[in-house]
Amino acid sequence: MRTPTTTTTLTAPPSLGPLLARGALRSPFKHPRPGVSFSGAGHRLVLPGLRVDPTRLAAYERVCGFPTGEDSLPLTYPHVLGFPLAMSILSGRDFPLPLLGLVHTSIEITRRTALASAGTYELSVHVEELAAHRRGTEAVVVTGLRQGGDTAWESTSRYLARHATDAAPAAREPGPDPLPVPVLDEWRLAADVGRRYGAASGDRNPIHLHPLTARLFGFPRAIAHGMWTVARCLAAHGVPQRARVRADFRAPVLLPGAVSFASDGARFALCGTGDPARIHVTGRVDPLPDTPPPPRTGPAHAP
Repeated sequence: MRTPTTTTTLTAPPSLGPLLARGALRSPFKHPRPGVSFSGAGHRLVLPGLRVDPTRLAAYERVCGFPTGEDSLPLTYPHVLGFPLAMSILSGRDFPLPLLGLVHTSIEITRRTALASAGTYELSVHVEELAAHRRGTEAVVVTGLRQGGDTAWESTSRYLARHATDAAPAAREPGPDPLPVPVLDEWRLAADVGRRYGAASGDRNPIHLHPLTARLFGFPRAIAHGMWTVARCLAAHGVPQRARVRADFRAPVLLPGAVSFASDGARFALCGTGDPARIHVTGRVDPLPDTPPPPRTGPAHAP
């Protein structure tokens, strides 16, 4: 992982609306190509003294299916807190990928301790690198939440800008195994899920809001936010307080619609209800050990 090089300290979260508008206006003038680089990689935006708005948190919990009024934050909520900072970077003039059309392809989250909903945190976001992908270029965005000087929660999101390329994709850890995973439930999704999640999270990307605005970007109907699909799965699955979660977004979920939730304990998936079922999301949940393993003092030996 790249070591952050410089830091800008904020006094308040950036306003999402102007950032999304700025990113949309600049997108037509950005033309990514193989080997594109970002001079701002490693530069951190930091917001100290962050406290969670309980009203917005409750709205998020309701739309995602988490219990409301809990003492600790849902695993996925810090992503919502960090989203304005991420958009501040991705909508910037010097960021080379167009904000419009960026596709969230995967997220890895590590939570090392329970996050009190009434706690005070230091939030940070930076773009670690731009990585080659078989379909274009991915921006690797790292979000961290610190408490008492320790990193309590950290995520790595990958956002893909599609363009023609023959560059070799960067090596990365394989994603969660695909199906078969036993189907446990079926959910019918209302047409307004995208609007409700957008109101709770602040992510009002037009592809999630209405069929007409979604068609402008090539979708037949509005699609669910990827982070809503993961949050909804984890609300049903349950997550230990110390855990590592990996999720891959494989196909959009059209709204309204019906999906199946599947899990075998560690792995989970969100699928269509047809035969064969379309796989929308795959992921897995792994508990972290209670105590970190002792550091290795020498090379491993074969038995």
